[in-house]
Amino acid sequence: MDDTAAPLVIVDAANVVGSVPDGWWRDRRGAAERLRDRLASDGLPGRGPVEIVLVVEGAARGVESVPGVRVESAPGSGDDHMVALVDGAGDRPVLVVTADRELRRRVTALGADVTGPRSVPR
Repeated sequence: MDDTAAPLVIVDAANVVGSVPDGWWRDRRGAAERLRDRLASDGLPGRGPVEIVLVVEGAARGVESVPGVRVESAPGSGDDHMVALVDGAGDRPVLVVTADRELRRRVTALGADVTGPRSVPR
């Protein structure tokens, strides 16, 4: 593990957005943009400098990146895309933000750490 590299934080946008019943289902893209903006503004409290990648899928595809948050539109399954990002991270520390049990299992098998949606500012 490369402890000198800023950790890569991969955020499961659909899972994090879906964890708060605030009407997100009426505007999935807008909800993903609000999440992106919160992450760009606040980062992940308690975590020093990190690189944040927000993975979007479905109706949220096409959300643009902003300084501090790279947005990636999954071409298919968001979970598969996040697993590929973890797999491609090499020795870099990786933290995945999701509550999805199967995704948690898949990424921890590759060496990533996992935290739940509550770690993201609301």
